[in-house]
Amino acid sequence: MTAIDLNQTKFAAEKLFQRKRLVAFGIPAVIALYLAYIFFAFDLPGLAQRASMDNAVKLASDSWSHKVHVTRDNRSGEVSYAVEGERKGRYPEGQRPDWVSGDEVTTIDLGGDHIVRYLPQNRTEIDIPGFPLIEVQAEGRSLTSNLPEDLPDWISASSRRIGITTPEGRITLTGARTEVFNYFPGWELFWFTLDSPYHGEGLGSILFGKQIDPTRSNVAGALSDWWNNPMWRHRDVAWAIGETILMAFLGTMGAAIIALPLAFLAAKRFSPLMQIRASTRRLFDFVRGVDALIWTVVLARAFGPGPLTGALAILITDTGTFGKIFSEALENADQKQIEGVSSTGAKPLQRYRFGVIPQVVPVLLAQILYFLESNTRSATIIGAITGGGIGLMLTQAIQTQKDWEEVAYYIVLIILMVMFMDWFSGWLRGRLIGRSQ
Repeated sequence: MTAIDLNQTKFAAEKLFQRKRLVAFGIPAVIALYLAYIFFAFDLPGLAQRASMDNAVKLASDSWSHKVHVTRDNRSGEVSYAVEGERKGRYPEGQRPDWVSGDEVTTIDLGGDHIVRYLPQNRTEIDIPGFPLIEVQAEGRSLTSNLPEDLPDWISASSRRIGITTPEGRITLTGARTEVFNYFPGWELFWFTLDSPYHGEGLGSILFGKQIDPTRSNVAGALSDWWNNPMWRHRDVAWAIGETILMAFLGTMGAAIIALPLAFLAAKRFSPLMQIRASTRRLFDFVRGVDALIWTVVLARAFGPGPLTGALAILITDTGTFGKIFSEALENADQKQIEGVSSTGAKPLQRYRFGVIPQVVPVLLAQILYFLESNTRSATIIGAITGGGIGLMLTQAIQTQKDWEEVAYYIVLIILMVMFMDWFSGWLRGRLIGRSQ
């Protein structure tokens, strides 16, 4: 090798190393610039300033706890007690929580020496350790109080509304009513409401104790009261879960049935006319190019809300996806098996049935079962738009902005439903296709 060749080789090696160093530096630099762009374009500093950790903590605590409302109607003077402030969770006449006492003066002990007193003539006293006694008078729609002008951040006050948040509970005062919220861990009334004879009874008492309700056996009565629980609506939730799974099943299976014959038209091996292949493939592109949520909105305007609309939206989107997947699987079918079936004198449909379908069935079933599992999650969101399934109940619970324990309950059920569909699809795939060793 001459000196010129050595110089050229050295020059080429240096250029190669220079390009590699440039790439090694350039890629991280581009990523850093992109992240910097996101930082300012999405206004992350402003987002951090607007974030309210107090609201986040309150929401998180509401998801695993419940609150009991002690409410005084300032017009009638009536004091009521209800779990989550719902009529269905209202204490029966003559009953109230054990931390509330008094008749003419209703005394509410929130714990930690936090005391609230409902006095006659719409007056309220709030005793909080380390803070002067708070006195509030409701007159019509206005409030007068002895609160100082310089208020701590846990008190908000105006002439129409006063809100006090303490570690032991919350107090809200308006001209119309005065309300105390006392928090407790757990999902209260999840099993039985206060009007059920089984409320407060343990599992042992129900199974082995004496008969609680003279008209029903303990087990039958307890199951009936739990199933028809008016607050947690277990019967409605079970029906909604069934609707969600049915939406996913109808949409997925319907799409597979429609896509399979169309896939033959899109496969070059089985559809020699280019115009037919191109038209079918563009149809697949069109229906899968529009997201299922968009199809849901369009179909809801056309057919109205309901689970069937959600199933149709899934069907339309998955028809395009299945058509593409199935046509690619058909393109890869082994020609020798088709020729073997043809040698027996089989007709075209018989060649497809016995020479092609058995080859692609494992791929088809694997994709169908995967999409069935995936569409179970999608049906939850679609149901929130079409008015069906567990997605609708989840959306309604979120919109109330108060029953976050129900939101947590529905989310847990959705996760369990997806886990079940994952297990079921894997089990069914193993039974139909066989498991790899």
